[in-house]
Amino acid sequence: MTRNQKLSIWSQLYRGRNDFDFIGSRKRWYVFSGVVMVACIAIMLIKGFSLGIDFAGGNQFQVTPANSSTLVEVEDAATEAGAEIGSGQEVQGEGGETGYIIRTGATSADESAEIRAAIAEEAGVESGDVSETSVSATWGQAVSQQALVALAVFLVLVTIFIWIRFERRMAAAALIALAHDLVLTAGIFSLVGFEVTPSTIVGMLTILGYSLYDTVVVFDKLQENTQNILSTRRQTFAEAANDAVNQTLMRSLNTSLIGALPVAGLLFIGVGMLGVGTLKDLALVLFVGIITGTYSSIFLAAPMVVDLAERSPEYKRHNKKVLNKRAGRSEEGDSSAESGEKAERSASGEDDFEVTVSDEPVAAGAGGQGGSAGNRKSRRRR
Repeated sequence: MTRNQKLSIWSQLYRGRNDFDFIGSRKRWYVFSGVVMVACIAIMLIKGFSLGIDFAGGNQFQVTPANSSTLVEVEDAATEAGAEIGSGQEVQGEGGETGYIIRTGATSADESAEIRAAIAEEAGVESGDVSETSVSATWGQAVSQQALVALAVFLVLVTIFIWIRFERRMAAAALIALAHDLVLTAGIFSLVGFEVTPSTIVGMLTILGYSLYDTVVVFDKLQENTQNILSTRRQTFAEAANDAVNQTLMRSLNTSLIGALPVAGLLFIGVGMLGVGTLKDLALVLFVGIITGTYSSIFLAAPMVVDLAERSPEYKRHNKKVLNKRAGRSEEGDSSAESGEKAERSASGEDDFEVTVSDEPVAAGAGGQGGSAGNRKSRRRR
């Protein structure tokens, strides 16, 4: 492929003039998404989640060692003091500013004091230098319930908005796409093992907003393309939907790319290279959610609207009329070509005349000039 051809493809993509067959290949996308969703659900069931202290309850101790103690050594000291070490232990910072976060189960005031003293001794600091945060299990349960309520309210409002603004089929497709995004993001979060915190829930709601934005952009163009489609015979519903996805493809990609780049910087540079783990849960859920949201709006939401629409009798009849009209045009084209070939032969004089031979004698003078007896050749026009 030459450089000019590459530039031409990018130009078409940027102007929305590309013609990728997203709708025609929708069964492939369904199978791929289904397999990934089943895998994510299996991961969540087998591995589960690492719940933060805000959801599971318990105590959290944070210390910056003054010596060369490791996280494992500090954990062992807390265990010897009677602490039940939970999940989600963290190392924050690098070099002389390295700090440890130790999470334990719920403890009494006396037990917390002993654990704090043991950690301080192992880390080589004073007991007052070990910060402690305590959250009851009741508080964690209340936070979980509020998160679920917020998610449910969001989904209900989204459904109502899309149903009123667009139509019922699009509301159903949008809900399926959002459920797909939630399952994939949660599955990857479970696989990585990051701690689930209130920031994670905020990130979940944020990525649902991203996904919904991309979906609404596609639906708006789809509604525009199919507004008067039943009164014409130019396109089927699936073809109009495919045009809508192609026309909004670059816009969706640009929006997601602009959103994913800073989040990727926070995740890979801030967490991976600099060791700043404070917002790693938020960064991961945003990064994964933005990508899955863009995928679902292009490869799932619009194709599902097509499948739901083509179940209705009116669109079945419309699609049949469009195909019949195209078949009729094809037959007319063949007939015109055949007529053209006949006209060509007529103009060139081929097969216009045929020669006949008469064996009967012709009397003299019967035909005017040249009336001698004998065989004559005559030409007869067909």
